[in-house]
Amino acid sequence: MKHSILLFLTSLLFISCGKETTSNRTKVNFGSDWTFMKDSTALNWEKVQLPHTAHLEPLIVNNQWQGDCWYQKKFDHPKTDDKVFLYFEGVMHEAWVWVNGELMTHHQGGYLPFTVDITDIVLPHDNTIIVKVNNQDNPQIPPGKTLKTLDFNYYGGIYRNVYLIQTNKTYITDAVHANKVNSGGILVNFNTIAKEKASGSVKIHVKNEANQSKKVKASITFKNGSEAISFTTNEVTMEPNSNASLSQSVEILNPKLWGIENPNLYEVEVHLIADSKTIDSQTIQTGIRKAELKADGFYLNDEKVFINGTNRHQEYPYIGYALSDEANYRDAVKIKNAGFDFVRLSHYPQTESFMKACDELGLLVMNCISGWQFTGDEKFIENSYQEIRDLARRDRNHPSVVFWEVSLNESDMKEPYMKKANEILRGELPYANIYTAGWIDNPNYDLYIPARQHGKAPEYWNNYEKENRKIFIAEYGDWEYYAQNAGFNQTSYSNLKEEERSSRQLRAYGEKRLLQQAFNYQEAFNSNLKGKHTIGQANWLMFDYNRGYADDIESSGISDIFRIPKFAHYFYQSQRSPKVKLNQKLVSGPVIHIASYWNEKSPLDVTVFSNCEEVAFYVNDVLISRKKPTISPFSNELPHPPFVFSIPKFEKGTLRAEGFINGKKVAEHSVKSANEPSKIVVSYDESTVKINPDFPDVVFVYATITDANRNLVSDATTEITFSIEGTDVELVGQNPFPAEAGMATILVRTTTFKKAIKIKAKAKGLKEATLELKP
Repeated sequence: MKHSILLFLTSLLFISCGKETTSNRTKVNFGSDWTFMKDSTALNWEKVQLPHTAHLEPLIVNNQWQGDCWYQKKFDHPKTDDKVFLYFEGVMHEAWVWVNGELMTHHQGGYLPFTVDITDIVLPHDNTIIVKVNNQDNPQIPPGKTLKTLDFNYYGGIYRNVYLIQTNKTYITDAVHANKVNSGGILVNFNTIAKEKASGSVKIHVKNEANQSKKVKASITFKNGSEAISFTTNEVTMEPNSNASLSQSVEILNPKLWGIENPNLYEVEVHLIADSKTIDSQTIQTGIRKAELKADGFYLNDEKVFINGTNRHQEYPYIGYALSDEANYRDAVKIKNAGFDFVRLSHYPQTESFMKACDELGLLVMNCISGWQFTGDEKFIENSYQEIRDLARRDRNHPSVVFWEVSLNESDMKEPYMKKANEILRGELPYANIYTAGWIDNPNYDLYIPARQHGKAPEYWNNYEKENRKIFIAEYGDWEYYAQNAGFNQTSYSNLKEEERSSRQLRAYGEKRLLQQAFNYQEAFNSNLKGKHTIGQANWLMFDYNRGYADDIESSGISDIFRIPKFAHYFYQSQRSPKVKLNQKLVSGPVIHIASYWNEKSPLDVTVFSNCEEVAFYVNDVLISRKKPTISPFSNELPHPPFVFSIPKFEKGTLRAEGFINGKKVAEHSVKSANEPSKIVVSYDESTVKINPDFPDVVFVYATITDANRNLVSDATTEITFSIEGTDVELVGQNPFPAEAGMATILVRTTTFKKAIKIKAKAKGLKEATLELKP
């Protein structure tokens, strides 16, 4: 094997990477200067950067590439007596790692990290890493189901970051693959939390691989802004090749609590000290918050909260899972801006950058293991148990995680599995207020999380009553309408075609069907609020996505696969209280949106989504009416029912809605009828997160067809051709691309962003547009 792997070696590639340095610890982003190939016999390597997808897919993925692929990186590393590790955030879904011809590890599981100790094999010069990656169907690796029968795609490649970490030989360990339960890395837990005081402990796992004994202690500092509180553990003596756990009780007076509106975070600096010198250090980010399930509902920091959330798949068009950290963060911003305060990570662990974003934005999280309608053999079960351990160790310090879905979604789990899954999580996190969730109503789980369609119409789960057990509607708004068994007022849909009743609506399908989708979500939301044991809900879902078995895009997202909002997005945005004031870069406060394109095909009953008390509605500056929300059996439980205005006839021009609270105008939105298509307007989406100047990033670029006054021409389908000028940048996606509901989209992928980029969009009969992006 060593000889065959060394056949892959080519010329030396010297590393040039970002670096974090703290005392003797360095963490280098190892994503640059890799080469890649799919055919191991061709020796046809291409230069790539990480994150990387093994295959660029078409927009609609119904025959995803699967097979073996190979990655290679060559590097020098100065001679050192320190420890040296490679840290892989995620490889889909089976990986073999060789260093200098030696097989170092074989890892199964595509959604969680693993670490490779290369200390004894790394050389000062001419090191070569070879990674073989396989993403073929494997019933032993969760989710286990064959791709052609799975409800999502898992793509392939080294699709998350890789780091090279160097530490002292006496060091703070890596949490993910520790051998013992509840060990490894740094664990912060607060078991008593109040506004006046928070008390708990910090646990630090240390390993001594030096050839002499060491007396070590740890200094721990909690920082929040200018505030800094420090603690020091007792000193312990560590013999060579031994492990130790340093533990310290901590107490913080008047803590700044983490919450939905004010996600206060603490930086916890841990310095490992020997002979009065810092020999290793790490900094983690965490928050202090109290999450509780009580007899009457869910409480966050002693305040009762009904949780309004969504589900998210981590997929982008074309590049699959290979999102940049910034792209993942932008998705979290979009979820928060849509009015949600919760996200269920369906149906697998998602990337570390997304978890960080949820912490920083105030998004509650239901963390999930990999699973969907499949239970496998003993090896599958063993891998699933290991995934629970790894997930708990990776994410245990995230304040955003309030529920742990250690459940194989919609799968025929047996009692022994459910019992063991919960035991494993509780062993890793042996603390109060750690809540597990399962899709089967079983006493091993703290929370029952059915999908709405698994209940019976018209009540669904509203009459659920079982030992005062709490439920969270983990999915709603899609399948019950797709299957047409939702009950309620479905009989009034007799004039609609079958596909028009569904919540699966592409933006191209037009106003009527997008309004139907929004109404379906409204109706289901309103119903869910009637269940006295229901603590929250997550709609299905935030973004459109590809399924492994289908020849179309699953389109029940409230934004499309390009992250462009549909009308339903604004319905949800209007359900947040206008009193909520988030970070100024996020959408909060009073909102108002007219759900219409206002053309000859538009309904004359115009829906306005708003969290205002009253709305005044105008057509061409003529007041139609000013009124309070429209209350019906399908809106009477909502925090903020929509407003519906009846217009006698279509008049081309401007619709304007003004929102009032306490008699004062606080919000306004207008929509103008479009004239003939005239030009293109090019924009891009950074969702408060700038393009990374130093490492690969990917952003959506939109070409909007407008009239001469820049009004969207919503029925335009003209084909748009994109081009780009710049260095270290490329277009990814179908090009040219036909406009959908007046907009065409392409991805721009950068390697670095040091110089200006020019993006052009042109189409027959329209004025060409140019967008310049500057660092």
